[in-house]
Amino acid sequence: MLKLLELDARLSAKLRMAERPGIFCSVAAFLAHSGDSWFWWGALGLLWWLGTPFWKNWAQTILLSIIALAVVVLSIKFLVRRQRPAGDWGGFYRKTDPHSFPSGHAARAILIAVLVTGLGPAWLIAVLWVWAPLVCLARVVMGVHYLSDILAGVLTGLLAGMGILMVISG
Repeated sequence: MLKLLELDARLSAKLRMAERPGIFCSVAAFLAHSGDSWFWWGALGLLWWLGTPFWKNWAQTILLSIIALAVVVLSIKFLVRRQRPAGDWGGFYRKTDPHSFPSGHAARAILIAVLVTGLGPAWLIAVLWVWAPLVCLARVVMGVHYLSDILAGVLTGLLAGMGILMVISG
């Protein structure tokens, strides 16, 4: 197990670019933040407030799913307690959530993509399936997660999304 964790740390470090300023790093930082829960809570709340009945139901379903997923992810983080990779970028995350396994951003991004695949609209599906893996990669590039954190987050988001779609489809 120790050898796997060492390999995980080495591979993750090779992808890390948080300390190298430039356009690529700026884009990665934007993508890493685009999966923040506060952003999604605000956007979905606004959509619920201003939307048609379809969009109100859609936003409510996704928002409640994000909250349920957060409970699962935080429970796993509390049990595993894996420290984030050392670094300076993402100080807010490091203070409020010092544990990295699994990645809540990866889980949330994949959950949203899975739910939109099942709920529609069709035009948004491709956009979110491009966006979600980029969020996942950006979390490693910016140095706040190891690759295994991302893989666990992706698996958590996939399972949660498929489970939620099964429940709501009856």
